[in-house]
Amino acid sequence: MPRTIDITVPPLTGRRAVVTGGSDGIGLRIATRLAQAGADVVLPVRNPGKGETAAAGIRNHVPGAEITLLPLDLSSLESIAAFGDRMRQDGRPVHLLINNAGVMTPPDRQLTADGFELQFGTNHLGHFALVGQLLPLLRAGGARVTSQISIAANQGSIHWDDLNWERSYSGGHAYSQSKIAFGQFALELDRRSEAQDWGITSNLSHPGIAPTSLLAARPELERGQDTVSVRMIRWLSARGILVGTPESAALPALYAAASPDARRARLYGPRGLAHLGGGPAEQPLYSRLRSEEEAQRVWQVSEELTGVRISGD
Repeated sequence: MPRTIDITVPPLTGRRAVVTGGSDGIGLRIATRLAQAGADVVLPVRNPGKGETAAAGIRNHVPGAEITLLPLDLSSLESIAAFGDRMRQDGRPVHLLINNAGVMTPPDRQLTADGFELQFGTNHLGHFALVGQLLPLLRAGGARVTSQISIAANQGSIHWDDLNWERSYSGGHAYSQSKIAFGQFALELDRRSEAQDWGITSNLSHPGIAPTSLLAARPELERGQDTVSVRMIRWLSARGILVGTPESAALPALYAAASPDARRARLYGPRGLAHLGGGPAEQPLYSRLRSEEEAQRVWQVSEELTGVRISGD
């Protein structure tokens, strides 16, 4: 049996947290812990029914929890803009933003509503646009932005000559690209905030390996059954061997976002063997995330593709 691993989350009463991908899996556990600490949690959800179920579960676990459900599809720039409009009209500062949502390795190449390869368009470009839409509220809250990458960001590279994988498609390589670009953006966000006094701090987390829905059957991704990988991960997790649990996999992002000891521009992940499971700890930045020049290129291309300019002006 896996041993229980946990951290202490400081009081967050009076603080507003936005958690993407918070309606199930790791994101739901993160949202629940933030609510338990007293945060007002905003859950942007693509599926309203799933969102209602998640909110009810949080309120059942945390009576009196402040949960706000708002529609958001990170694969649609129109939906992201509408979400940003709603949040800005409300006008309340955002103190924590955890960019946790993601899609992983659809068997065949799929596109977002705006014509981008699904993983690059959702995991990276969608969150890039979201930060741009929320920037005034993030600045007002002196926010910490935590972006959930993956151990896949430690392999592969950005396919600069074919970002949308039109000439060839590899689900795994496209996933790595999306997480490398996302990680570079998060670090560049921190650099620009510090240089231009935006008042935002940005860091990174990764969950290691745990049995979540990313590799499970996902009809919307044309994955009709669980992958062999996720079945093996479940078997190992249930026996406490090497990998983490859904509960422990949520801890690095939770620590990176909420702990007063977590620092800007750092990466947090599981401390266990090969960083696959265990409690959260700071880790060396992956080699693919260290180039400031490439991060600036990611930023520029992302602005051009999304039409969203992130500036403190």
